[in-house]
Amino acid sequence: MTHLLRVDARENRDRVLAAARSLFAESGLGVTMRQIARRADVGPATLYRRFPTKQDLVLEAFEEELAECSSIVYDGTADPDPWRGLCDVIERALLLNARNQGFTDAFMSAHPDIVDFESHREELGRAVSTLIRRAQAAGRLRLDFVLDDFVVILLAGRGLTAAPASTRDAAARRLAAFMIDGLRVADAEPGTRASSAARTGSSGPRPRPRS
Repeated sequence: MTHLLRVDARENRDRVLAAARSLFAESGLGVTMRQIARRADVGPATLYRRFPTKQDLVLEAFEEELAECSSIVYDGTADPDPWRGLCDVIERALLLNARNQGFTDAFMSAHPDIVDFESHREELGRAVSTLIRRAQAAGRLRLDFVLDDFVVILLAGRGLTAAPASTRDAAARRLAAFMIDGLRVADAEPGTRASSAARTGSSGPRPRPRS
């Protein structure tokens, strides 16, 4: 009987996490614990027994996304070509934004009363700042670009979640291509960015010409 209870408890926990991840991705961190319990098909008491606070639930729900965010930044800084590394960081970060509105909210502290990733944000910010300076020293990145501008790009990417799910990745790559084209120094060779959008010519939906 004890074994069966442990299995049931584990299944309830997995359902709660799956429901939370789904709702956070769809609607951001504004969803309530009651909505999560309803999506998971568990009672509020079961939810709070597993996750006493919403912060506990958010931290565990976004564990994978936080690891992916760190991987994006450190993969970029490890690239011997800092411009290519920065381009890949921008594109992959926008793709992550497009797929999960809730993580973007959490990481950018849109809801500091619920969760605060400040220490992670500062650590990754320092790494991105170093990458920015390296790309500028290599003569590829405009000299007036700073970390705050990188943050603005991430905030602009938050709007990607409003696009249909089937087009978000293409839209994220297209937005990255436009952003990076604006960051390249004026005398750099056009079309030399490293993201897949520019390499393959892929793009999101184009507006129809007016008749």
